[in-house]
Amino acid sequence: MRLTNFSDYALRMLMYAASAGDRLITIEETARTFKVSKTHLNKVANTLTRGRYLKAVRGRSGGLVLGRRPEMIRIGDVIRLTEPDFAVVECYATGNQCVLTGSCKLSSMFGEAIASFQSTLDRYTLADITLMPQDFLGKPSPLQVSGVAQSVG
Repeated sequence: MRLTNFSDYALRMLMYAASAGDRLITIEETARTFKVSKTHLNKVANTLTRGRYLKAVRGRSGGLVLGRRPEMIRIGDVIRLTEPDFAVVECYATGNQCVLTGSCKLSSMFGEAIASFQSTLDRYTLADITLMPQDFLGKPSPLQVSGVAQSVG
């Protein structure tokens, strides 16, 4: 299973806004920080604003700020807002044409796995993953500084 870039960018944008505190952030600065498309982040910001995770302040010196306290933003809720579906197999997708539907045992197994995934994300809030502003400056990790190479992921 893999989350969309949209969800990834939504979480990054929320982390960035949380690190800024009460300071307004802009889509442009966020796009520069993460080296991603401003157009794509604009769509992400619109979704997060509609979901009331971000609040938009209009005007010349406007921007975005968190719409709720970080401890009130559950990661699972953000993922449910930003992911189009959790169709890990065909029987979960709209227009399912699988001939095994109704007798296949994969459906219940994947249903349990998806529920577990969502339950885990629901235990965490934005406060749990908030970083310090300097963490967004692209400084090398302690592993890079010490010269230790490690594969992540």
